[in-house]
Amino acid sequence: MSTKSFLIGAASGLSAAAAGLAGIYLYVRESRKRTAEIKGYLDLIPDLTPDQRAKVQEIRKVFLPKVDALRQSMRARRGELAELLFDDAAERSKLTAVAEQIVQHQAELERGVIEHILEEKELLTPAQRRRFHDIIVAQFSSGGVGVHDLGRRPS
Repeated sequence: MSTKSFLIGAASGLSAAAAGLAGIYLYVRESRKRTAEIKGYLDLIPDLTPDQRAKVQEIRKVFLPKVDALRQSMRARRGELAELLFDDAAERSKLTAVAEQIVQHQAELERGVIEHILEEKELLTPAQRRRFHDIIVAQFSSGGVGVHDLGRRPS
């Protein structure tokens, strides 16, 4: 084999490997971008009209800050609970009070999510509602916390 043939083969192989890696990189970057853009269940319905998307954004301007505030408060209460649990003089009454605050926040979060879903549902066509129903059933039955927690620490 000549040196020229070897160099052409090596260059071709390196070019193919570089193109393959670039393709993989672009695919992963785009899939992460799509996941990061999902802020709610309706983002999983591709045929929303521009008007529907604008209304969804208005609804989220109110809903998402409330959810974030509740999550932050629950994290703080859970941190407080962890500290109280390992306090040498742990008082059950304090533990119970903090646990009850956590439960209240969880219930408030659930009520908020229900209201949010009902509000979003009203924006949809019958076909979109069927798709929305399938999404909600899949998310709720999986036992997960849904798309609102993608990329976030669990509350």
